[in-house]
Amino acid sequence: MKIYLSLFITFISLTISAQEKNPEIRQLDAYNDTLKFIVHKLYQSKNDIEKQKWNQQLITTFEHSLNQPNSFSYTFDSLSDIGRLESPDKMFRIINWNVAKDNGTQEYFGFIQKKYIQIIKKNLFKKETTETIQLFPLIDKSAEIKDAEGYVSDNKKWFGMLYYKIILKKTKNNTYYTLLAWDGNDKLSSKKIIDVLTFDKNGSPRFGASIFNMNKLHQKRVIFEHAATCTMSLKYNTKKDSIIFDHLTAPSPQLEGQYQYYCPDLGCDGFGFKRGKWNFGSDVIATNEKDERDKNYVNPLKTSPARESNTFIRSKKKKVEK
Repeated sequence: MKIYLSLFITFISLTISAQEKNPEIRQLDAYNDTLKFIVHKLYQSKNDIEKQKWNQQLITTFEHSLNQPNSFSYTFDSLSDIGRLESPDKMFRIINWNVAKDNGTQEYFGFIQKKYIQIIKKNLFKKETTETIQLFPLIDKSAEIKDAEGYVSDNKKWFGMLYYKIILKKTKNNTYYTLLAWDGNDKLSSKKIIDVLTFDKNGSPRFGASIFNMNKLHQKRVIFEHAATCTMSLKYNTKKDSIIFDHLTAPSPQLEGQYQYYCPDLGCDGFGFKRGKWNFGSDVIATNEKDERDKNYVNPLKTSPARESNTFIRSKKKKVEK
């Protein structure tokens, strides 16, 4: 009797909770269920034609859902295969995913959802603020880009990648969002990338900026390419306030410059932020910070997916970099 009474009380509580949700949240819940179904279909697809069909539905449905009121605070946390990163200042977030193509390359998709706060002067002493949402689709044009490390673009000509970390840095004149990312590239090599995002006076996104001081070269972004069979670590160390990464080397002098053969050695390099730039340093001492998510790590050469930050990296074998 007690069991039935407990079940009855639970059912009533859930019913009341559902009724108390406002219509906007119920609408987002419905979108979330649809998105979950589409994502499952996308990553179960067997060829490029099927993937393209389901991916287009995913883009369209996401665009509708992210334009809904209150959508910025909606987590979409049941979409475990889709990257969702919020900036440290909570002014924008990136919704981001990849689709593995039959030829072994990757294509990337996503949105930047940004808060826009407008100040309205009522009179000399009184002001009001209104908050609206701007949505920017990310259009991957990386196949057309020749000089990726010197490339600056908006969201419509984006050098595609899968982001897993946002680092906020402010200077006197600018706010920089440094982005750590993965790119599956092709069957022979993978890439880890340090990108940078800024917003212009109109609130529009710009990718790439001359803030990387590496061997006296001021690159717009930094790209590390290595063998697809190797795993490269690229992380932000909060205590050191530094970006730490594995040092890559060729297995022999004859293979130098052929990055599909490069793998990490025992060394680590890094970037420290000073005077408005990320400054390169070699042979740094890397001390890994403890992270509860480390227990979820799975060797990327195995077929089981694992998470880096809140982003899953999908390939034909669900291969993951960390």
